[in-house]
Amino acid sequence: MTGSSARVAILISGSGSNMEALADSMGAGHPGRPVLVLSNRPEAGGLAKAEARGIRTAVIDHRPFLGDRASFEAALSERLEAAAPDVVCLAGFMRVLTPGFIDAWAGKMLNIHPSLLPKFCGLDTHARALAAGETAHGCTVHEVTAELDGGPILGQARLAIREEETAESLAARVLPLEHRLYPAVLRRFIEGERAPLMLDEAVEG
Repeated sequence: MTGSSARVAILISGSGSNMEALADSMGAGHPGRPVLVLSNRPEAGGLAKAEARGIRTAVIDHRPFLGDRASFEAALSERLEAAAPDVVCLAGFMRVLTPGFIDAWAGKMLNIHPSLLPKFCGLDTHARALAAGETAHGCTVHEVTAELDGGPILGQARLAIREEETAESLAARVLPLEHRLYPAVLRRFIEGERAPLMLDEAVEG
């Protein structure tokens, strides 16, 4: 991606902490700029945070579309296309997207997942890592493909699991890593760098 700043759309469902990290990273001198924060939930706390940053927001509430995913995704696509993003970042967007939607944004859509993929695709990653006796855990940024949490890995941040760890404490320790990894990978992605960025527990600070 060259020339003017890459246009970045961010999809959220909740508080938007990763959205905040991404948006706040795109300051002066950054190759990207946030042009839209889009949520499937009108009550998502991240919408107000985006508005406070001067970012355009929109809502496509999924609930009126229950049982009609195609129509929901058509509405989602229409709003996204109006914003003309060069990159779409899923940041806690809690809807499973169909292959047709994903294909339309192939090579442009990123996601952050709270595990060291390919381990623990899907939900409840922290509890599952503990139950499996893992000694390390973390988060992954990957390109989105039709395979759930299975796209090319663009970056990972890792930490050591402590003896007294709980799923809640592990989630709390991983979240700051997400906030560091995702912005770093997004910048590299816009600049055309696809080699995975690997961070270890030293980034905990």
